[in-house]
Amino acid sequence: MDKFKCIAETGRSQTRFAETPDYTEGLYELGQNSYAWMVPNGSWGEANAGLIVGEDESLLVDTFWDVRTTREMLDALKPLTGGAPITTLINTHADGDHFFGNQLLPEVDSLTTQASYDEMLETKPGAMILLRRIGKLLSLLPLGSNPQVGHWFQGMGAPYHFEEVVHTPAKRTFSGQMRLAVGGREIELIEVGPAHTLGDLLVFVPDAKLLFASDILFIGSTPVIWAGPIENWFKALDKIDSLKAEIIVPGHGPITNKDGVAQVRAYWTFVDEQTRERFRTGMSATEAAFDIVHSEGFKQRPFANWNSPERMMTSVHTIYRHLHGRTDQPTALNLLKTLRQQAILAHTLPDAQPAIMRKK
Repeated sequence: MDKFKCIAETGRSQTRFAETPDYTEGLYELGQNSYAWMVPNGSWGEANAGLIVGEDESLLVDTFWDVRTTREMLDALKPLTGGAPITTLINTHADGDHFFGNQLLPEVDSLTTQASYDEMLETKPGAMILLRRIGKLLSLLPLGSNPQVGHWFQGMGAPYHFEEVVHTPAKRTFSGQMRLAVGGREIELIEVGPAHTLGDLLVFVPDAKLLFASDILFIGSTPVIWAGPIENWFKALDKIDSLKAEIIVPGHGPITNKDGVAQVRAYWTFVDEQTRERFRTGMSATEAAFDIVHSEGFKQRPFANWNSPERMMTSVHTIYRHLHGRTDQPTALNLLKTLRQQAILAHTLPDAQPAIMRKK
């Protein structure tokens, strides 16, 4: 991360969750007219984006969780896009922190995988507004873990303004692989989902040996598997290793290289093995997630110190679903129940980031 220069800083001294930033927020020059917008420390909505500038046009990789954070980035890009306007937008998957800002680019040709598009249709800002309202209600009910859960629910989206978002999915879709020419530069789009979500894709820029890995890579922040199966995530990591990428921009966390891929692989290898072991003993998914996070084996691993370790809860539930032979996605109610258990787990980890989401 230190080898890359931040050429447009936001000037913030804290992350959106009031943590000390591990690196500067803003626009980084990656070489070969390629750039990354980096947001420390990679927690909820603290996602990264990318810009690839060609001779007379540019390609943008992802927008953000709300209009304000997206507009801040687009304003900072104007010295680069003034002579090479953004003509193409790639949304790497259907999580809102990678496409809710699309409304600011109404004339731009936006593209994602068909699977991602189908999921985008169901991923709306109203869900985050509702989660915040549920959290506020639970905070007022002084029974059991309700106040803790309510605090965590509200905290997840607290830095963002979902009320201003106009739901704007990508316009065009593809499946498999696709090559684009943008301003004389070749861009490769590679579908690797379902893994993190149903339609994950990688954006590879061969002439810069640059990969935007999206949420297949979280660096210093705990990844989460919403869709699965986990075997597909390993295949996605294999695909990244096969590419001639020397610079890798993850979906969350600092710029990395193949060492970062190895770190994420080590995390999922550990989680997969530990989850299957507890599945065989008859533990519930919730019991298994608590047991893994509080095990000595987990505490001794580097990833125990990653942001948001409680995401283990959702990942274990997803792996269990596949171990039971189910490939369907959880209902909204079941997902809410899992997130409730995730919030409870978070409050047993008071020293983890983001601290502000843990009621002490």
